[in-house]
Amino acid sequence: MKKIFRIKDNKEFQYVFKHGKSFANRQLVIYYIKRQDQDHFRVGLSVGKKIGNAVIRNRIKRYLRQSLHELDDRMLRGYDIVVIARQPTKKMNFHKVKKSLIHVLSKERLLKKKKFM
Repeated sequence: MKKIFRIKDNKEFQYVFKHGKSFANRQLVIYYIKRQDQDHFRVGLSVGKKIGNAVIRNRIKRYLRQSLHELDDRMLRGYDIVVIARQPTKKMNFHKVKKSLIHVLSKERLLKKKKFM
């Protein structure tokens, strides 16, 4: 994911937590806020130490980044989104992580409708 699409600064994370809305399922929590000053979406990922060791946490982040990359064309523009992984994600494969991410994003209408051809 390119730098312009990432949230890295702690102040930006805290702003989204404090002023944004949230939604969760068993595996993931998302916080999001509409940003008028940007024409693209930005994503921050958080996987806590309670979930597992560095190998497991990095695998989960890799799955989330790849899922977001594949959903890039369907994401609504102008949002800052923070994705927090919960405990059950450590036992999930890529396809289950992607399905869970699609679920939370579509419930909050952060994904465009799929167009069938």
